[in-house]
Amino acid sequence: MKNSLILILIFLLLILWSCTNPFAPRLDTNLGNNGSLISSQKTIEGLFQNFQYSYTFKDTTIYGGLLNSDYSFIYRDYDMSVDVSWGRDEDMRVTYGLFQNVDRLDLIWNNIVSMASDSTNIIRSFNLTITFNPTDIIQVDGRVNLQLEKNNKGVWKIVNWIDESNF
Repeated sequence: MKNSLILILIFLLLILWSCTNPFAPRLDTNLGNNGSLISSQKTIEGLFQNFQYSYTFKDTTIYGGLLNSDYSFIYRDYDMSVDVSWGRDEDMRVTYGLFQNVDRLDLIWNNIVSMASDSTNIIRSFNLTITFNPTDIIQVDGRVNLQLEKNNKGVWKIVNWIDESNF
């Protein structure tokens, strides 16, 4: 009788354990201090974390939240030997196209090279890996030269971005 009771208990335990799927772990509720992957842009580091998030997850909504309404982007066209610039709307179109046409974006922020005492101008190096497909991968290394501004809610936004990359 005692052996059959032990067998029944073992059988019941096996049934209970079989209901747990090891390939579907529980949801991690400890995503951060505020329960979100999105950082507060009330800090400079929060702005850079959101920038990285927007590229990693190809999220134009978060990316758009980084840019001030009078934002401008400037890069050097080495073939034509001229600087090219565009505003926020065109940058959003270009970024949307990038996000739609790549398999993966891996952005790594490196050291801050230079920062104004009031944090309104930051030069920071980065490494960006653009994966179009497994056989078409581009590495971009360089620096961003950002002019930042706090809005009336204390949130940092990018006003001016001068691209200093090798691309």
